Amino acid sequence: MSDETKTFQEGRRAQGTEGLDFSTVMASAVHDMKNSLGMLLHSLDELRQEIPDTVESSPRFNTLRYEAERVHGDLVQLLGLYRLDQDTLSAHIEEHFLPDYLEAQIARHIPLLEGHGLIHEVICEPVSGYFDADLLAGVINNIVNNAIRYTRSRIRISAEENEGFLVIRVADDGSGYPDTMLEAASASSQAPIDFQSGSTRLGLYFAEAVARLHRDSDRVGEVRIHNGGTLGGGIFEIWLP
Repeated sequence: MSDETKTFQEGRRAQGTEGLDFSTVMASAVHDMKNSLGMLLHSLDELRQEIPDTVESSPRFNTLRYEAERVHGDLVQLLGLYRLDQDTLSAHIEEHFLPDYLEAQIARHIPLLEGHGLIHEVICEPVSGYFDADLLAGVINNIVNNAIRYTRSRIRISAEENEGFLVIRVADDGSGYPDTMLEAASASSQAPIDFQSGSTRLGLYFAEAVARLHRDSDRVGEVRIHNGGTLGGGIFEIWLP
């Protein structure tokens, strides 16, 4: 049984059917939708192996796969933020070998990367890190999926040790983060939703929440975004102590 399901069932037992609050109902619905989308994504990947190459490279098919992955990621983040609000979200820190971990994260995106004709690379020294694998996977998958949308031709995932932190970086060769997002990120993680652009900053807010759950003494994880680097596009970094 997943942590989310336990949280929902405990909420139901504690409050009773008549006293069930709306946020718990919504969280339960989001949980079900997330599972359904997960099954849809699995079916799409199986279908990709069965259909002709001309359909596999179809922009419409790749758009369908991308949008399903994006919504699935949003639902995962919403569930995480719900658990954070209920004080039931915590980081289970374990040791992980970075090259294998990062290769596993990019593997789920390979069909979409190939469908868009994008080059991807993973650059990582043979080092280990201590973090919550599931929470960090939710962050990386969201950032990579966004990078697929905005990059021109290349995505790079890298990891290194820097100033006593493990730094995991996702970079692309797109046009980079807009100034408004860079300013909001530097000012406060509580920047308002931009309804004109449709930017909710949900992905960054979730990433910042996950980063802060990683602590070592007085050091706390953080998220940084900027533009430039060797690829010249947007760069997302999560720093974990």
